[in-house]
Amino acid sequence: MSESHPSTPKISPMSVPKFAAAKGREKKLTVLTAYDFAFARLFDQAGVDAILVGDSLGMVVQGKSSTVPVTLDEMIYHGEMVVRATSRALVIVDLPFMSYQVSSTQALENAGRILKETGAGAVKLEGGVHQADTIRALAAADLPVMAHVGMRPQSVMKMGGMSKVQRNEEALLADAKAAEDAGAFGVVLELMPQSIAARITRELSIPTIGIGAGPDCDGQVLVCHDMLGMNQQFHPKFLKRYADLQSVILEATTRYLQEVRDGEFPGAEHTHQ
Repeated sequence: MSESHPSTPKISPMSVPKFAAAKGREKKLTVLTAYDFAFARLFDQAGVDAILVGDSLGMVVQGKSSTVPVTLDEMIYHGEMVVRATSRALVIVDLPFMSYQVSSTQALENAGRILKETGAGAVKLEGGVHQADTIRALAAADLPVMAHVGMRPQSVMKMGGMSKVQRNEEALLADAKAAEDAGAFGVVLELMPQSIAARITRELSIPTIGIGAGPDCDGQVLVCHDMLGMNQQFHPKFLKRYADLQSVILEATTRYLQEVRDGEFPGAEHTHQ
């Protein structure tokens, strides 16, 4: 467990019931992705409500072109690190591609592995109508599950790209309602017009967490590497960068290389006598 940050007030740990009960409140839910101990500890100290260990790690950590190649073992490996770093945030771990699509039994086994081996509080899967039976089976087994509708990164081959705004209002609403009816405690809404996300948020009794879905959702999520400006080549419309770590890291690294090459580092103050 991480130590308390001196400037952060003590807040009781977030749980699935508390997260669900935040629906419709003026104070929006905050969610960030994290994939390792260091980032998770900082976000937890800052007071984020939930940390999503997303299969987006395939792109931002592993350098792959999509989330499809990420394995269950990799999700467990990263999820365990994140849980070990947190003391108050709700940790949600993605079920990766083909770890739940075969059958509800497969989903139960793999979600159980994630929760047991990481200590996370919940899992997330992509889909609504077509995954309703799986969501229902997980909820019936008391395995907390969040859904994900709209642009679904695991369906990149079917959708034809990772940045396709989804505009079929009735289909999107049906997916979100199916997830809610099946027992999901929340739903991520990705890449859809604000008006559609607002309608879904109004009509659901569970929290909606938006990414590229406008300000009317019950909360927001961003990929941490994007939020921190670690990839300046990635600039979708929905992204706001809150730092420019790419420039900071490049500048610091360049200074280190130069000082080592010039014999300036280590200096006397860094050397044992």
